Amino acid sequence: MKIGLVCPASLPATQFGGILFLAVDIARESANLGNDVKIYTTDLDFANNPNTFNKSLPRSENVDNFIIKRSHVWFNLNLFFVNPGMYFQIMKDPPDVIHTIGVRSFQSFIATIIAKKKNIPLVISDQGGLTTHPDLNQGSFFKKTLYKIQMPMIRFIINNATKISVANEYEKNIFKKFTDESKIQIIRNGINLDITKLKTNNFKNKHSLETPFILFVGRFSKIKGIDVLLQAINILKDKPELKNISFVIMGVDFGFEKEMFQLIDELGVKEKVVVIRNPSRDDVIAAYSQSEFLVLPSRWELSPLTPLEGFAFKKPVISTDVHGIPSTITDKENGILVPNEDFHKLANAILELITDKPKCERYGSSGYNLVQTECNSKSMVKKTLKLYEQIVNKQIMKK
Repeated sequence: MKIGLVCPASLPATQFGGILFLAVDIARESANLGNDVKIYTTDLDFANNPNTFNKSLPRSENVDNFIIKRSHVWFNLNLFFVNPGMYFQIMKDPPDVIHTIGVRSFQSFIATIIAKKKNIPLVISDQGGLTTHPDLNQGSFFKKTLYKIQMPMIRFIINNATKISVANEYEKNIFKKFTDESKIQIIRNGINLDITKLKTNNFKNKHSLETPFILFVGRFSKIKGIDVLLQAINILKDKPELKNISFVIMGVDFGFEKEMFQLIDELGVKEKVVVIRNPSRDDVIAAYSQSEFLVLPSRWELSPLTPLEGFAFKKPVISTDVHGIPSTITDKENGILVPNEDFHKLANAILELITDKPKCERYGSSGYNLVQTECNSKSMVKKTLKLYEQIVNKQIMKK
C-alpha cells in the first residue's frame, strides 16, 4: 500500500513534539511491514526555536525504509507553516491513502484538497485540541483571531475526512461536535519501545549532577505548568527528604523561558534546579533512564507521549487530572494525578513518591506494562493499517 503521511514537521526537528513522533513511528512500522511510505512535511529544523527553516535539508531523504519529502516554508504565522511546494510533491506521486496529523495546519488543508481532487481516502488525526487548547481563549488577540479565521478550514478538513483517528474518549468527544460519531475511531497513541535499547550517554556525568533527580520534559510554555512545578519545589526545597534530590527541567522555549528563569531566581530555588535548554534526543532518553520519576503538571494535554516514554523506563509520572491526561495516566496505578495549578498537592505528591520507593517501583511497573501491552507503536500501527485497508478497499469497491 502507498501511504502518504502529512504533518507540519518531521526529522530532524524532534523538539516539535508528539505530532512528529507519531508520524515517524507510523511511517517506520508501516514501512517495516512492506508498505511504501512517504512523509510530506516542511523543512523545519528547530535548531534553537520553532521558526528555523533550513533550505539545506534534503528535499527527499530515505530514513529507516521510508522517505521524508520536504518543501520550504515561505512564511509562518506562529505554528502555521505555509509550504505550497508540498501540493506538487503529493500530486506528482499520489498515494493510496493520505493520513494527515495536526488538523489546524496548512499541511492538513493541502492534504484535504488533494484527497478531494484525486478521490483518495483521507484519515485525519489532530493531537492539538481543536476546541480545548488554552491558547484558543487565553492567547494574544492575534492568536485568537488567527484561530477564528482557521475554523472554516478546519470544518472543510473534517467534512472531507473519510475517517478520524483519535487517541481517547476525550478527543472523540471534541470531534463529535463537528461530525457524526460513526466517522471517528479510537486508536491509542503508542511509542517506539526501541528507545529503551539505545546506547545513551551518562546523563548525570555529562551535566555534573551529583544527586538523584526528578525530571520535567516539555516545552518551556506556561501551559506545561512549569511555574506550578517551581512553586512546589519552593515548598520542598528545605525538606530533609529532598536534601539530596535535584530537579531537572529540560526542553525548548515556547515563550516562557525568560519568565521561568526569573521565577527560579525569585523563589530562590536555583540550587535545586538544573535547566537544560534544547536537549538532544539522546539526552532526553538518557534522562528518562536515570531519573527517579517524572513530574508533568500541565494545564492541558490531549494525549501526551512523554508519560508513555517515562513508563517505558519504568518511571511513574505525577501530572494533573485535566483534559486528556487521565486517559494516559491512571491515578494511584501508574502515577499520581493532582488538581490543576495546585502546587501544594503537587509538592505532597512529589514527597509521597520520593519517600516511598516500593510505591514508586509499583507505579513504574504498571506504566511499563501499559506500554508493553497496548500503548506502543507496533500496536498503534497494526490498528492504523487495518483502518487504512478498510477505507482503501471500500474505495476500490465503489469503483
